[in-house]
Amino acid sequence: MNTIIDTNYNFPNQKSVYKGKVREVYSIDDELLVMIATDRLSAFDVVMPRGIPFKGQILNQIATKMMKETEDLVPNWLIATPDPNVAIGHFCEPFKIEMVIRGYLSGHAAREYVLGKRMLCGVAMPEGMKENDKFPEPIITPSTKADNGEHDEDISREEILSKKIVSEEDYLVLEEYTRKLFQRGTEIAEARGLILVDTKYEFGKTKEGKIVLIDEIHTPDSSRYFYIEGYKERQQNEEPQKQLSKEFVRQWLISNGFQGKEGQQIPEMTDEYIQSVSERYIELYENITGTPFEKASVSNIDARIENNVLEYLKP
Repeated sequence: MNTIIDTNYNFPNQKSVYKGKVREVYSIDDELLVMIATDRLSAFDVVMPRGIPFKGQILNQIATKMMKETEDLVPNWLIATPDPNVAIGHFCEPFKIEMVIRGYLSGHAAREYVLGKRMLCGVAMPEGMKENDKFPEPIITPSTKADNGEHDEDISREEILSKKIVSEEDYLVLEEYTRKLFQRGTEIAEARGLILVDTKYEFGKTKEGKIVLIDEIHTPDSSRYFYIEGYKERQQNEEPQKQLSKEFVRQWLISNGFQGKEGQQIPEMTDEYIQSVSERYIELYENITGTPFEKASVSNIDARIENNVLEYLKP
């Protein structure tokens, strides 16, 4: 299975390389960022030992499509996509937090709720809710942006401001942008028969001091989707919702005794399982974008990416 797990490029005027859980970001002359979406799969803040065919292409193409569909609302960093796995954009200094917004009591919020917690990141959650119920209003529950190997941590608005992680002036912009993007994402999803349940956005500041959306947006790795059809019936019958997100990977890991905790072993991912995850990501792409997925050539992904980026960077 041809996948891209790691990159080691040396582009002209390259200043530095940042390697995240899934993406690798090359800084070019402190003017441009070349972001490569690898096929790595991460869950519970742990990178799995095997890559998923076409996953990087899927994430990159959904993100760039969604950036174009929201650029009238919120400025973003994107300039070009010279390769299916690559996005090139303006050099930015990222904020050290992720803006998580939740329209429904799902995932992490639901797990906390079951434990009896009614406050998440300083935001109150109403009594009497059950898993996957809709919140009266979407809630913003930020998290710290962890370095490799560390877990993202919940953090409140008050802590962000008191620790001066983000200035109050900038934070108000991040909140406004987050709500606008979530509203647009909700509308886009609805048009495709989906519910945007929750998502996260990341922002950075350009050298000119402009706050822009960076990284991914409305992808199955950063977002959770439900199908609209049957949602109400499943809630009434207290049945699990039909999901479009990476949650299916998390559930498989949990059922095999892994939640990223110390001493736990990552279960073996067979060729068949890897293939099934790849097919699921393609299904996610087609549902989220409403367009058929076209597989890029994977005979030599490494060289293909390098050649396409070099061609773009030519003076």
